[in-house]
Amino acid sequence: MLKIIFIALWSMVCLFADQSSAAKAMKLAQKGERIAKVMCEQSKLPQATGGIEKIKQKVKASGACRHLSSDKLEAVAYYLQQGSVKEHSQHLAVPDDAKCPVCGMFVSKYPKWAAMMKHDGKVYYFDGVKDMMKYYIFDGDFPYERTHISQMVVSDYYTIEAIPAKEAFYVLDADVFGPMGHELIAFKDKKSAQTFMDEHHGKKIVKFDEITDKMVMALDGIEQ
Repeated sequence: MLKIIFIALWSMVCLFADQSSAAKAMKLAQKGERIAKVMCEQSKLPQATGGIEKIKQKVKASGACRHLSSDKLEAVAYYLQQGSVKEHSQHLAVPDDAKCPVCGMFVSKYPKWAAMMKHDGKVYYFDGVKDMMKYYIFDGDFPYERTHISQMVVSDYYTIEAIPAKEAFYVLDADVFGPMGHELIAFKDKKSAQTFMDEHHGKKIVKFDEITDKMVMALDGIEQ
């Protein structure tokens, strides 16, 4: 139990840093929307697939925007990325009052990271794959019958599409933080995971059954 308390305290430190990063991204997206409407030909703007650097390259290649400084180009890329998240409809419908059973945070605030588990007729929502895996792996802290799990779902990072947890590919410990710091970042296909890992310095790509307790603990800076 002391280990879980330490994890929670460390995760809160990571959370404040991530919230600051999320607020910055939102401001850039708002700025990018204004720039795109004034300086870009909307019909030529590319689809927002890939990371920010990849989207910037696509905007340049499209010729949709002229004479953009590097700062303005970055803002437009954030706008396109955020727009793609808002427009996607096949995501987890998380109730506004749903709290993560591991850390207690409201999950609906983080649609790009949301995960879900069903067991014994109850539905549990998590603010990231890392917390879901804690709930799944650490049976001493979270006692319930694992064989009664009927469904586990995670969110694709690029599209926020809800995908089966056991079919997803996970990038381990990249330089993009989730709501609780370092994460296992989910993708529906290996190509997307590889693109993200190359752009964001992930350590490796793993499947669900390859995720271990040591990996999860290491994401919180705890070595076993």
